[in-house]
Amino acid sequence: MRKIFAFILKIQKRSAARKLRRRGLSSEEAASENIISGKSWDDFCDLLKDAGGAILGFDSPLDSLTRSEGFRYLSRLTRAGLENFVEGGNTGAPVLRRLVHETVKMGNDNPDFYYQSTIIDGRRRYRITGNLGTTPFLIFSTQEGDYSDSAGASMPIAGQLSTDEMLVGENGRIEIILSNEREGENWLRTTPDTKMLMVRELFGDRDRERTSVLRVEALDKATDSEVLEPKHLEDGLNRAGQLVAGASLLFARWSREFSGTTNQLPRFNQERSNAAGGDPQMAYYHSYWSLKPGRALVVETTPPECATWNFVLSNHWLESLDYRFSQIHVNKHTAYYRPDGSVRILICHENPELPNWLHPQGHDFGGMCFRWNRADSYPQPTIREIDINRLSTFRDEESQSPAKRLEYIPSIPKGRGNG
Repeated sequence: MRKIFAFILKIQKRSAARKLRRRGLSSEEAASENIISGKSWDDFCDLLKDAGGAILGFDSPLDSLTRSEGFRYLSRLTRAGLENFVEGGNTGAPVLRRLVHETVKMGNDNPDFYYQSTIIDGRRRYRITGNLGTTPFLIFSTQEGDYSDSAGASMPIAGQLSTDEMLVGENGRIEIILSNEREGENWLRTTPDTKMLMVRELFGDRDRERTSVLRVEALDKATDSEVLEPKHLEDGLNRAGQLVAGASLLFARWSREFSGTTNQLPRFNQERSNAAGGDPQMAYYHSYWSLKPGRALVVETTPPECATWNFVLSNHWLESLDYRFSQIHVNKHTAYYRPDGSVRILICHENPELPNWLHPQGHDFGGMCFRWNRADSYPQPTIREIDINRLSTFRDEESQSPAKRLEYIPSIPKGRGNG
């Protein structure tokens, strides 16, 4: 009976779609009909179903942990897509939302960034106001495209402004104008094709810092409707579904690609990174790690002068591991440095009682990423696999010459001057 009912329903919907085409409805009228008939919802659900192919294909691992995390990943992307495009899709009333955070992750996300974003219309003017916190710096970017376009593979930056370039007032007060033409002391460029504002706020030491308080407003909001319009809902559902299907497909491909350089750290192509909305002043080393029983991975480098650096472990789907409960990443201010200025990072299942140990949280493989941010040079990080018993040598070294952290006191960024 259910199969017969489903078949009849499908025939009815196809017939309704043909009638819409014959009647030559406008996009707004068609959206209204699609909402009334349920077609918009069905199309959204079809995109979610199609997204399952990213988890089941691309030679993805067959173990239950990886598959469980994969389908949870789709549920997380669904939540993020609905929040961003359905709830937050009104370009006349933008609200900064955390699209990527502790329980929504993608693309080897950086736990040291407090990500916020909102959908905007590049043909409009906007203003950001607020007070900076005590994190080292913020990067404001406007991007042509958003996470529903080409799965985020094509989101070139239209404009970028960091706090060290800005005029900062008393108590960290800031004001930024977003527009096509230069305007104000702190100007963030947009183009008519701009679709998203992204804010990356860098943590030096998350446990000791306070994030900024920011507000975005449209400067020409008289024409916006406060009533939910069918076209807005249909577009929001479609873009949310495109995010889930597209992002999962893109990063499944990336993961398979990165597995070709397992336990290596090649530098990621900068042009490809920029096209996907990455920070142009960030050097990325995306790759894949694998840890055998009784073994440890050792990552070593000597950091150059830089705003910050970071190394993070992810799962197969390029979601950073859960940094709420154990250390899965390390950065410039949380790392312990050896007397010669170098850093040694250890990855193994059991706590070796050594500095800079990253916990793989029951995973034997996954993605990883090393980052240099605003560095005066880009030394190549090295990674090697050793027998777990060799860690005793590192303990002897540590007892003789203990590694130490850099001195760091959180404060409000000064910018290029005070108002």
